[in-house]
Amino acid sequence: MAGTLPAAGPAAAAEPQRVTVDLGASEGPVTLGANGTLYGLSDDGVPSDAMLVPLKITSISQKPEGGAQHPNGDALTVSRSFFRNGGGEINVMMQDIYAKWPYEDLGIEDYLPKVDKIVKEVSADPNSEHFVYIPFNEPDQIWYNLGTSDQAQYEVNRDRFFKDWKTVYERIRAIDPDARIAGPNESGYHNRLLTDFLAFAKRENVLPQVMTWHELDSSSLKNFQGNYDNYRSTERRLGIAPLKINIDEYANRRDLSVPGQLAQWVSMFERNKVYANQAYWDAAGNLDGNVVRSNIPNGGWWFFRWYAGMTGDTVKVTPPQANTVDTLQGLASYDEKRRQAQVLLGGSAGDADVVVRNVSRSAFGRTVTATVAEAAWSGYEGQHAAPRVLARTKVKVAADGTVTVPLRGLHKMSAYRIVLTPGGSGTPSAATVPWSASYEAEDAAITDGKVYTQGTVSNANGYAASGTKDVGSLNAATSKVDFTVDVPAAGTYDLAILYGNQSGTPATQKLSVDGQDPVTVSYPSTENWTYRAKKDVTVELPAGRHVLTLAKGDTEVTLDRIDLTARTSAAPSASYEATLADISGRPSFDYSSSAGVGTGALVLHAGDKAVFDVYAPRDGYYSVAARTSAPVRLELHGQKVTAVPGKALRLYLVAGNNRVAMTTAKTAAVRSLDVSGNGSTDGTLSYEGASATLAGGAELVDSRYASAGSYIGRLGNSAASTAEFTVQAPRSGRYMLVISYAHNERRDNGHSYNTDIMSRTADLTVGTSAPRTVTFKNTWSWDDYWTLGVPVDLKAGSNKVTFGNASAWAPNIDRIELGRVIG
Repeated sequence: MAGTLPAAGPAAAAEPQRVTVDLGASEGPVTLGANGTLYGLSDDGVPSDAMLVPLKITSISQKPEGGAQHPNGDALTVSRSFFRNGGGEINVMMQDIYAKWPYEDLGIEDYLPKVDKIVKEVSADPNSEHFVYIPFNEPDQIWYNLGTSDQAQYEVNRDRFFKDWKTVYERIRAIDPDARIAGPNESGYHNRLLTDFLAFAKRENVLPQVMTWHELDSSSLKNFQGNYDNYRSTERRLGIAPLKINIDEYANRRDLSVPGQLAQWVSMFERNKVYANQAYWDAAGNLDGNVVRSNIPNGGWWFFRWYAGMTGDTVKVTPPQANTVDTLQGLASYDEKRRQAQVLLGGSAGDADVVVRNVSRSAFGRTVTATVAEAAWSGYEGQHAAPRVLARTKVKVAADGTVTVPLRGLHKMSAYRIVLTPGGSGTPSAATVPWSASYEAEDAAITDGKVYTQGTVSNANGYAASGTKDVGSLNAATSKVDFTVDVPAAGTYDLAILYGNQSGTPATQKLSVDGQDPVTVSYPSTENWTYRAKKDVTVELPAGRHVLTLAKGDTEVTLDRIDLTARTSAAPSASYEATLADISGRPSFDYSSSAGVGTGALVLHAGDKAVFDVYAPRDGYYSVAARTSAPVRLELHGQKVTAVPGKALRLYLVAGNNRVAMTTAKTAAVRSLDVSGNGSTDGTLSYEGASATLAGGAELVDSRYASAGSYIGRLGNSAASTAEFTVQAPRSGRYMLVISYAHNERRDNGHSYNTDIMSRTADLTVGTSAPRTVTFKNTWSWDDYWTLGVPVDLKAGSNKVTFGNASAWAPNIDRIELGRVIG
């Protein structure tokens, strides 16, 4: 077929790899079981609601309320945001009540009163039926040493564990008779223990309702299928009905945030209909590396957004190699009612042919539209716009019922989505794919720097790096990296720099082209020098070969890779397909024409709703146009507005993800929601910290990193300590209040692989409205300013906007900005 992916370099092999998808071989309903996280939520509001609800998360694991293991992530606290955003169930890691790792072994008599307290609190919660108790965590290593090779010692240890399991199990059930209990929760799959455990638990009537173990090694990608099959065989042999399985810790640092790695893990879990939670290796509150700040998606988040969009049944996928580490793997779904097939795949570079079998002519017709998009790796802390559509093509369904979608120039760290919809009449708009090229820092000319190897198969808990290498130790006055690039035409190019900065303040480098006068590039802080983020800048380049130099500025920066992309328009734009939006009610799907985005039209009736996830690179105004056959109502930030065909609206979007809901009073056929713009601040109200009236010890503090040279510090920790802004609203209505803030509150719990950052809160009062508590995530340093958007209602004229916190310190506030939602 025409319109394949553009080449991104030499093919990895002479012949394309082959992935076969059989729409006629159902594996059962899509479960979305593999989208869970361990400590993925840290506080109510971190991550934001807009980042949680689109993912349809089925399970998370968190500590008991007040647990000493980490400073936040309490199960009951985060349950408020989790459940209001459609979350499934919460595993309570009961032993995280203890402070040390490994847990203090003070005996079962010390543990039981703690068990009592946890169960009483959880069982009293209005959502208690959605909690699962995990009484022991990795008992093979902690307290019981069940992994010993000495069989006699193993039996002694095993019997002690079994006795304690029964004691705690019955203690939980005595307080909460309907409790669901999970275990044994080993650090890996061990047939010896599980066989003994199941036999004991069945005999003593203490079987868990959920079977849990961990898969925390690169070899899990090879071994999990065998582990799963062995476990189910053991159940059958012992006469135990199949238990729900939750692999409640999976993947390594090198996997988290990387779409191509996540595709491998998720495909094997979804195929087996098990639930699974990504592991917690770093900081809480970012869905284990998939959320930037509180509200910004990275490539990993978009992969899970795609996964959440799969409907109907999963179907059989045959990869080039099954049960093999770091290979092309995939999962696919077929929704017969919607007449949609989706394929997600990733994990390998080079070329591939995706052969889809049993494409029903009664469902799809004689042609299908194949839409291919890419979710690239943007780092743990690197923003990622809506995935770029690489190809939209109409393809004839072959006589044998197959459709072949060729993919060329795959990137190993990316994931790809193929959507098949009925072709109908018309021709979809060709995908616009600008010229782009990537350059690894380790392949560039390096002066006074050092190449480091990061996450690999053998060092799976190393951080992910493009090509597994980066360039660090760029700390000498003469340190620099010279990238030789070759561009096809003169013009403006977007330059994306994958970097790390652990200096404790914003860091800088000097960027020059062909030795000309340099400009300063400023890099926000990251968790550490290997926790990759992305800085976007622009450069003007004549056609041909050039040397882009990144030289040391005022502090040290680690460089991983740069991407150059030709800018094809004055402002970025994206079309969000209506037939792939989240829907409620009973809308219908019209594929009579594949014009426009190619995926047909969603027909909304009164009572139906479609919700789009719209990305904005920064806070500000954007042009939003609904491609519909009739007027529709849009709702954004709690504000409703009518959108008519052919007329764009000027709407205020916050940086990151924005949920835009669409309804109609009658009937409207919707093809897409089209969004463009750079985030204009024309017409916004802006107030620096110096304009606020301060009281109770809050003070203005000089800082060269603040926007106007100062910020509001020492705010809160007393009812008298407040900062009051007087804002002048030109009109009454709903506004977005964007707060620029910083703080670096931490509590070190002594765990070498966890960064125990904490959030701060502020009580926000607007006019005479009741105060509301707003949560501000840690910004990695005291000198990095992030923004947080809060919808507020203002009356025309003067309004008071007051910040405070009577019981704890609020964040430092740099400035505020307000934009009316409808500009």
